[in-house]
Amino acid sequence: MTNPLLEQQTLPSFSLINHKHIVPAVEQQITANRDFLEQLLDGLKNPTWANLIEPLCIQDNLLDNLWSPVGHLNSVNNNNEFREQYEACLPLLTEYAAEIGQNQELFQHYKTLSDEQSLTPRRKKIINDGLLSFKLAGVDLSSQDQARYREIKKQLSQLSSQFSNHVLDATMAWKKHIIKKQDLAGVPESTLDDLANKAKAEEKDGYLLDLEFPTYLAIITYAENRSLREEIYRAYCTKASDQGENKDWDNSALIDQILTLRHELALLLGFDSYAHYSTATKMAKDPNQVVGFLEKLIEPSLKAAKKEFAELSQFAQESDNLDDLQSWDLSFYSEKLRQRDFDISQEALRPFFPEPQVVESLFEITQQLFNVSIQEKTDIDTWHESVRYFEILDQNNNPQASFYLDLYARKHKRGGAWMDSCRDRMNMSEVKQLPVAYLTCNFAGPTNDRPALLTHEEVLTLFHEFGHGIHHMLTQVDEVQVSGINGVEWDAVELPSQLLENYAYHKPSLKRMAKHYQTGEILDDASIDRLIAARTFQAGMFMVRQIEFALFDFLIHLNYQQGTAQWQNVLDEVREQVAVIRPPAYNRFAHSFSHIFAGGYAAGYYSYKWAEVLSADVWEYFEQQGALNTETGQHYWNCILSQGGSKPAMELFKDFRGREPEVEPLLRQQGIA
Repeated sequence: MTNPLLEQQTLPSFSLINHKHIVPAVEQQITANRDFLEQLLDGLKNPTWANLIEPLCIQDNLLDNLWSPVGHLNSVNNNNEFREQYEACLPLLTEYAAEIGQNQELFQHYKTLSDEQSLTPRRKKIINDGLLSFKLAGVDLSSQDQARYREIKKQLSQLSSQFSNHVLDATMAWKKHIIKKQDLAGVPESTLDDLANKAKAEEKDGYLLDLEFPTYLAIITYAENRSLREEIYRAYCTKASDQGENKDWDNSALIDQILTLRHELALLLGFDSYAHYSTATKMAKDPNQVVGFLEKLIEPSLKAAKKEFAELSQFAQESDNLDDLQSWDLSFYSEKLRQRDFDISQEALRPFFPEPQVVESLFEITQQLFNVSIQEKTDIDTWHESVRYFEILDQNNNPQASFYLDLYARKHKRGGAWMDSCRDRMNMSEVKQLPVAYLTCNFAGPTNDRPALLTHEEVLTLFHEFGHGIHHMLTQVDEVQVSGINGVEWDAVELPSQLLENYAYHKPSLKRMAKHYQTGEILDDASIDRLIAARTFQAGMFMVRQIEFALFDFLIHLNYQQGTAQWQNVLDEVREQVAVIRPPAYNRFAHSFSHIFAGGYAAGYYSYKWAEVLSADVWEYFEQQGALNTETGQHYWNCILSQGGSKPAMELFKDFRGREPEVEPLLRQQGIA
């Protein structure tokens, strides 16, 4: 049987890949990599970049390129057969990674190379990063402890995948069938069309609700039926928990196990906690700096949040004589208050943000800032008919990078939005590989008579993910270990994504982007001004919510204590410190907090706020110089985007800004200072 995963092509052959290919391909490639390393190290006396690092990197890239489409398909086209084979590979890959990280001979060669004076600063950083990776992989541990390390990593990989699967399964399982349109009073027509199409797909009349985020957001924000809002809120915030409908998907025990294993791993490696382990590879120097940073934000944010919540409570009382404002009421009355104060509605804005037009404007901004062009190619194999593919060309029309664009929510697709790597930039020996990105969102799709229409919040999401994408794609670094987002400290990696969001609030950019999909009418100046002014609406409440997430994540890893009650107690204590409204007792947000239990943000969710400080400071410079100034864009590209992880993030920031970051621009931007 030919195996498309083993054919090293420029792009994956998605239509040819099926679940039967996965395990054989991974097993074969891991064996090939092991044999290659053994031959490479055999008799090697004088290691150099050319005879060790470069060939090893090229070989490792073969496994990366094989696994990338597998991991991606597991997220965007998940089914039981594919999932089973994907999960069967996790222990194989984890074992192999630990084996490399604990290879004493390879480690000694890295140590030898770290003293090599002829290495460029970039390659010296790669070697030093590698030495830290060896340490974090347990290279100095006893053979018994190394075996335990490998077992922990294997279990964590499997548990994280199970956590994610439970969230996906619980999301797909919940449905509510509604016959009468009046029961959905207040819900926008665009959402009603989508819900009617979902009902038809299951041969039902009326409307079919589910827990896909576009549906949830529309109901919780616009449904006048308060009991319906509470019902979908409860279903959403109890997903994969002991309060959910199917206890088989309860993530409680998985969270306990994940936290316990992470703590054991940290202690095994000589760290006081998993938070200490996490900050070893971050911009933040240690856990005290992280906690101090978050606590510094609490006082001004909480002061603003309390004022905003009091105003919202008063508004709900005056509007509907509601004296007991609950969690399922917040979005509903916030949207009404936003409309009152700014005469601006997310739903009313939808017709002005048709997805093709937003995408075109996003590309125009990128092209103007970085002097590149973006062109669609239609003869590319993808995993779904709605997926599009684009190339980025430089000013001489040479290919620079490319990306897949997968924007619409659908069954068997993981919720949320993300950017991931399909291919990393590499130019070593005979191998030249340009970066390729996956850009994934979950918007409600087009219908027969209209394109997909986005809220302004969804426009922000698209800009955010594309910001990650250009960080990955516009790199000029040839060494794959530090090209794109590789080698970038995790608490700095959100800088480009958050920076690009600002263009969704930039008036000249909005004037080119916001045009009615039917009439072509440009959103008027007064509406744009109100939209921009509304940026700081309830900024304090949003800020304390993010601080709550970040503190909860960091403290459960910093002050680990065994047992469900312990991490739930931490959440309660954090909410006591920063929350302006306490959610109902059945709320189980942690059980679907995939960022930290199934993603890369464990003891690192604070990175969003940390990087927001960086991005607000950089944006202030853009505003001073002209936000669409090509010269400024080139300066940003040269200092930050092109450099990838080739230098510490603080150095790159200072290269661009001329000084260290300051927190004040963020507080000014949010209207809190």
